Order: sequence, then structure tokens, then C-alpha cells
Amino acid sequence: MSTLLHAALAAAQRGWPVFPLRPVGKRPALHPETRCPRTGACASGHVTWERRATTDADRIRAAWSAGDWNVGLATGPARLVVVDLDKPKDGTDAPDGAANLLALCERAGQPVPATRTVRTASGGTHLYFSAPDGTHLRNTAGALGSLIDTRAQGGYVLAPGSVINGRPYRVEGPALIRPLPGWLLERLAPPRPRPATVTPVVPLPRAGGRLATVVLDRETAKARQAGEGSRNATLLACVRAAGRFVA
Repeated sequence: MSTLLHAALAAAQRGWPVFPLRPVGKRPALHPETRCPRTGACASGHVTWERRATTDADRIRAAWSAGDWNVGLATGPARLVVVDLDKPKDGTDAPDGAANLLALCERAGQPVPATRTVRTASGGTHLYFSAPDGTHLRNTAGALGSLIDTRAQGGYVLAPGSVINGRPYRVEGPALIRPLPGWLLERLAPPRPRPATVTPVVPLPRAGGRLATVVLDRETAKARQAGEGSRNATLLACVRAAGRFVA
């Protein structure tokens, strides 16, 4: 059994749906919607990589027998939230994602969360958390800090065993997966829509009693009778005259 097939089956045995990525790459090996042949699985419409991800061992063996595919792990269907701690792309000594997460934890007065950890090919880190029930978290980029991304609904990560530039993704330390800490959930949850506000209509009193009514009627008549060329000036004068009675 090839290493990549073994990696795909190992993920599926955990209940994590997988799908093939291009050999030694990160892009899905499945066709995009723009080039969908509308045949086979897509006969009634394009089927995305997230929907085609599977835990079926026979389908996995059939797929990986056709090529040395890297293993894409669909985080949404797997009910996972993966925190991706990246390295600076330009090779500078700027703080990386791990350092920025540490700073975030210190500011929040929280310990650095311990959970299943995967070392990526670039030297970064993936932290695997189980998604809380009833949540629908989406992917984020930089929401927790610079060089910190997350993958959840609509996202995927390369599973351990996948290889980029000759370097494999590998599990480091205990494989136990912890729930996503509540304080991180608060930062990743999409903002709740604000309830629509309705400005109350307050009835205006006829301030000043009979005098206000007389003045309003008089000024209204003047405004209606203003001739061409004097309407704006007349209206302004009428408004000023009636305005002193506004509460």
C-alpha cells in the first residue's frame, strides 16, 4: 500500500472525508465547475470537491490507485477547525504565526491550546480542533493575527502524509483532538446581524393652541399663492414664521 493511500485511509477511518489533490501540490485534482463535463457524478450538476470528499474505503482505493495524489481533508464535513500557523513567505525574521498566537493567548490571559498538531512542509503548524456543535464557522485569513488562518466550512488542509517539495506533513506529539476553546470561538464566530431598528413616529403637538393654528394656516396660504420667481424666498419666510411654534 502506498504511503499516500495509507494516509487517505487513515484520515477516513477517523471519520474525516478526503479527496485527491494534485501530486506534490495543494490544488484539487478534481475538475472545476468551469470545465465540468456534466457526466458521471456531475450528470445532474457540478459536484464540488467538498461534496465529493468521502470516507468510503473502496472509493478511496479506486481514486488513489490512479495516481500519487496528495490528500485533501475537507474540514467542514469532518467537523474540524484547523488553525494554520504559517511562516513568513519572504524568509524574514518577522514573528511567525506561532509567535503571533502566543502573543494573542498572553493578551487574552489564556494558555496556548494543546491539541493534535501537524507540522507542515513549510515548517508551519496546523492545530486541529473539533468544531463545537451548532456552529457554522467559515474560513478566515488573519482574523486571529498575522500569519494565522483557519479552515472550517468550505475549506480543506493537506492531511498528514501529503508531500510538498519533498517534505511531508507529519503529526507531532499526541494525536488527541481538543474542542475549539470558547475564547477562540468568540473571535472566529461571524458577527450576528443587528436587528432592524424602526424609528418611532412621535405625534407632534399643535404647540401654541389656537394662535399656532392661525399662523400655520396663514403662512400655508402665503406659500401657495407665491408667484413665479419668489416661491423659494416666500416658503423660507413662511417656515421661519411657523417654526417658532414647533415644540
